[in-house]
Amino acid sequence: MSRNFLVVGAGISGLATAGALQRRGHRVTVLEERVDASSGTAITIWPNALAALDHIGLGDAVRESGGRVSAGAMRWSDGTWLRRPAPERIVAALGEPLVVVRRSVLTRILADALADGTVESGVAARELVVTATGVRVTTSDGGAREVAAVIGADGIGSMVARHLNGTLRRSYAGYTAWRGVAGYALDPNLAGETVGVGTEFGHVPLGANHTYWFGTERRPEGDTSPGGELAHLRDKYRGWADPVPALLAATDPADVLRNDLYDREPARQWSRGSVVLVGDAAHPMRPHLGQGGCQGLEDAATLARCVDVVDDLPGAFTRYAELRRPRALALTRESRLFGRIVNARPALLGAVAMRASAAIPEAILRRHLASVAGRSAFVLSSDRSGHPSG
Repeated sequence: MSRNFLVVGAGISGLATAGALQRRGHRVTVLEERVDASSGTAITIWPNALAALDHIGLGDAVRESGGRVSAGAMRWSDGTWLRRPAPERIVAALGEPLVVVRRSVLTRILADALADGTVESGVAARELVVTATGVRVTTSDGGAREVAAVIGADGIGSMVARHLNGTLRRSYAGYTAWRGVAGYALDPNLAGETVGVGTEFGHVPLGANHTYWFGTERRPEGDTSPGGELAHLRDKYRGWADPVPALLAATDPADVLRNDLYDREPARQWSRGSVVLVGDAAHPMRPHLGQGGCQGLEDAATLARCVDVVDDLPGAFTRYAELRRPRALALTRESRLFGRIVNARPALLGAVAMRASAAIPEAILRRHLASVAGRSAFVLSSDRSGHPSG
């Protein structure tokens, strides 16, 4: 039976959820408050998320759109190996390479899969009222929409999450993150991370001639670098082993983003009646595991499947939350813990912990990585009891 859904938010989770529902014959409108929602540099799509995209019908399009990482390495800032890359290490652990794609490209792939007119930009959802037949949504243009259900994909500051939960506390994590794209051909054997005292710097190939990078540092909330963010980073990482200085030298200042990192308590209620949350609206996550967007893609595929196999929408949304909540919240906690270790005070404690991580046996690390991000880590429920299906 075709139903009428309204998705609030045209980020990765919102577009993917809309596409998954339309693929199953439902009518979907996506409201996006921003006129231009294409911000961001790049994103790493791990095999668990590629498996979710396969269920939405877009896995191959994403695989073809970016660079691939099949080894994975970790070095200290002086170039000392903490964990050497083994050929096809990631493939062996996760089932296939991970894909690094520009966010704008991923957004375009997801949006192009939607029916014309699905996304309405410059329109915000202001208020939700549950009715006998669904939900009435009041919008910023003074209008009102009557729909069968509302899906909140409106990020960490989600209005839909507040509708379900009331105030959700948000706090500064204590450090900031820079992201950028360099015109630099990265040696595949160096794809991974370089770490130092109180900081980390990640670098992965974004196609043949570009590299996506990120760095973190403990800084006061709202702080800026007087001489410019890229100049600060070039100075901070000046003495590090390549490729870090070379990447920053090959980066245009216009291609650098800086964002303070925040924690927001996960939503206590992911669904109630005909209203449900996906992505950061439900489970905002620090970036250290590279799973924020990936978990949103898992949400999208799972929610659409639950709508297929459970007759009533409130029941489908409840089942979705039961299936997704344990995994998403476990990864949220793990990512927060990793961030606290890297950015511990005094910084030397974090450095000691990072060096000690090199002693973890490769077999144990692979098993854990597979449980987080392997193709087999994402299982789509096929019926009401949650029995797995590929």
